[in-house]
Amino acid sequence: MLSEQTTPQDVPMPPARHVLGMRVDATSYPDATQRILDSAAVGLSAYVCVANVHMTMEAWDDAGFRHLVNDASLVVPDGMPLVWALRALGVRTATRVRGPDLVRWVAADAAARGVPVALYGGAPDVVRDFSSVLREQNPGIDVRAAISPPFRPLAPHEQQEELRQLRDAGARIVFVGLGCPKQERWMASHHGELPAVMIGVGAAFDFFAGSSKEAPTWMQRAGLEWLFRVSQEPRRLWRRYAWHNPRFLWHLVGQVLRSRLKTDPPPR
Repeated sequence: MLSEQTTPQDVPMPPARHVLGMRVDATSYPDATQRILDSAAVGLSAYVCVANVHMTMEAWDDAGFRHLVNDASLVVPDGMPLVWALRALGVRTATRVRGPDLVRWVAADAAARGVPVALYGGAPDVVRDFSSVLREQNPGIDVRAAISPPFRPLAPHEQQEELRQLRDAGARIVFVGLGCPKQERWMASHHGELPAVMIGVGAAFDFFAGSSKEAPTWMQRAGLEWLFRVSQEPRRLWRRYAWHNPRFLWHLVGQVLRSRLKTDPPPR
């Protein structure tokens, strides 16, 4: 916990590495949860990226998006490939911080500490069911708002109205489920406008609402969650993984080899 003289900004960051130029923090569930709750408790505006191979390759392909992720308050290793990358790059103690499980940790602590939360993203039925599940699993949690934005681009006045709703609700943690890279861009664009910690948790909205299934534990541990997701939504996801996964592996092997030879260039 923070002392009276300590602010969240004063707490040393966990070890980090730039995986293909994108920062990944070697945090843990207890560490990430405490950082999020301590920042939320004092009304800091911050955003947390929940990183996997997809996000890494979006960052590799788009320098602007890479800088946006690297400017986040925390970038947690959601995918096992990023955990393995951290270990290969010298952080031997790196562990996974999976998005849906981080939601469970944060929601439980928010309920215990009386920190109000909000939901932003997902279809109307999804965000409604997600809100209900959070309340069932965390008695006493204070869900102040549950907003389902339209899938079309919002007009400036619509964006301001949604921000007004979130500010007026007084939530100090906002779970954002717009999918990568849309949710990260949304969080970065509103950094400083909302006195809340925004956490991009993507598919967690569908998992909690029951509209999508989570991969079996053994597949999660083996780094095969992507394969399960493809089997559930092949038409939507197969191109993404067929394009991103081989390139990630190729470039990561090159980075690790260069780091072993101590010739790894700085992030682009």
